[in-house]
Amino acid sequence: MFTDRSERERFLQENIEAVYDNLTDGFSRWVRIEDLVRRAAEEYPGLVPNEDQLADEHALKLNDKQGQEIDQSLLLAHVLAHPRCGTNLCHAMLLARPETAAALATLDAQGFVDLGPARVERHGRAAHLLSSNPRYLNAEDQGTIDAMEIAVDVATLDPGTDIAVLRGQPVGNAKYAGRRIFGAGINLTHLYHGTIPYLWYLQRDLGFVHKFLRGIATPGVLPDDVNGAGTEKPWIAALEGFAIGGHCQILLTMDYVLAAEDAFMTLPARKEGIIPGAANLRLPRFTGERLARQLIHAERRLLCDSPEGRLICDEIVPPADMDTAIERAVAMLTSAGSVGAIGNRRAFRVAAEPLDLFRRYCAVYAREQAACHFSPALIRNLEQNWGAGSRAT
Repeated sequence: MFTDRSERERFLQENIEAVYDNLTDGFSRWVRIEDLVRRAAEEYPGLVPNEDQLADEHALKLNDKQGQEIDQSLLLAHVLAHPRCGTNLCHAMLLARPETAAALATLDAQGFVDLGPARVERHGRAAHLLSSNPRYLNAEDQGTIDAMEIAVDVATLDPGTDIAVLRGQPVGNAKYAGRRIFGAGINLTHLYHGTIPYLWYLQRDLGFVHKFLRGIATPGVLPDDVNGAGTEKPWIAALEGFAIGGHCQILLTMDYVLAAEDAFMTLPARKEGIIPGAANLRLPRFTGERLARQLIHAERRLLCDSPEGRLICDEIVPPADMDTAIERAVAMLTSAGSVGAIGNRRAFRVAAEPLDLFRRYCAVYAREQAACHFSPALIRNLEQNWGAGSRAT
């Protein structure tokens, strides 16, 4: 496997457009990341691990895996680095999932749809997306990712609302029992025990996190803001407790961040040894590059109610007043209608993060995150800084 990796690399360098053309039937099919690697294993045996090899790997703890998924990262990095192929893949990942239509119908009939780890409710003019993983402080893992993306689709496409709110549900952890928590980032216990595959990172950041920022695309229109755009809404984040890791990354895609005055944010990439999603791309435009490096490299903790925290948070409120603050923010952001709010989102975005810039970043991210995910340093960091070896899944 390892000796042949340089041959795979050479093959992809010389043939990536032909390979992608074949896997998408001449660019006529929209193929998501998880389906792309599966089709590649069938069409090009030996290029990426097949389903049997992946099943063997997924049964192991992270420390015992052979790293076969690194070959998936080579394929995806080359696809994303190629302007035509990478743009097509980004477009495919911004389309609504097939399950979304049924979930939208349920929301329309009941006023809510419960997807387990995510729930969407209508509250007047706002769709509230409530994330829930109570045992793990609303952390993200393989069990939450599909529900979260469908919920983002539903909240964004719901014709009965003009704006969306992201909020964490109350958790069951003894220290925070009954409190709403925005989220603890990636589930480090599951990561250590090997139940979060490499593809999770790419599915997450090109999927629902990108949809927060850019909306839901349609097949016939390139959602690059210059040639076309998707369906989108302004998003409000209600940050209660803390936003750690991936949940801090999510804040960087929001239009308005409400934060409880006792809440905090961290990006503990140093303690974990992985890349914090697209934070390296987005955080510097909020905080400046020097503070961004302190947050990512030195695990600087930001109190929301601090001068540095206010670079990310728009409004600080007493924890008991969050419900009222959400209603006030919804009214403020929709008072002039949603057309202008969405137009301003697009105008900010085309200057700050054009689709091509995101694509190029993800090409680097796809390769480097795989190296981090299978690094012995990650195992060491999880054991030393998280005590992962003593935690049960």
